[in-house]
Amino acid sequence: MEEKKVKLKVQGLANSQVKSGAYALVLAGDGDGMRRIPVIIGMFEAQSIAVALEKITPPRPLTHDLFVACTKATGFLLKEVFIYRFNDGIFYSEIVLDNGRNEVRIDSRTSDAIAIALRAGCEIYTTETILRKCGIILEEEEEPEPLPEELTEEDLHDPAELGKKLHPLKRKEIRARMEKAVAEENYEFAKIYRDELLRREEENNSN
Repeated sequence: MEEKKVKLKVQGLANSQVKSGAYALVLAGDGDGMRRIPVIIGMFEAQSIAVALEKITPPRPLTHDLFVACTKATGFLLKEVFIYRFNDGIFYSEIVLDNGRNEVRIDSRTSDAIAIALRAGCEIYTTETILRKCGIILEEEEEPEPLPEELTEEDLHDPAELGKKLHPLKRKEIRARMEKAVAEENYEFAKIYRDELLRREEENNSN
């Protein structure tokens, strides 16, 4: 049976605090203010998405504007964008076109698909599994006490040191740090904590 789809909305863009020229595209489950899915994207895609979010009309069409114009000229409607898979840190998406007779699905990078969806005004969907697995859940609770051995930018480039700092942390501590990173819009650190929680969950399931 086909898995139920969940509608997403674009929450916004955040500058990368770690990688120069990278940005975090933040997606939120529609009607669920507690979940955020950060997708790390490049500068060009971030600029194109920002133009669409701000409803700026460039003097000449950008690549994503051209794609939308071409589909309209051929009689196709951009029906939806569907983020259908997450594997090894990568989100897989497709653009769904429809001309009333045929439905066409085109594989796409998620950043390009979102940039096109914003221009076409079509819906963005994912699955409940992806939202549950990749969404960072914000919980209203008491402010956690400061935690020792916070991650640094250097740790991101040193897997051994990163593992050394993550290993002694309990799940509750990792989740607290993840939520703190989200609150500070440091989505790359939040992603590291989220991936560590997922790794431990998969490890437990395999035992």
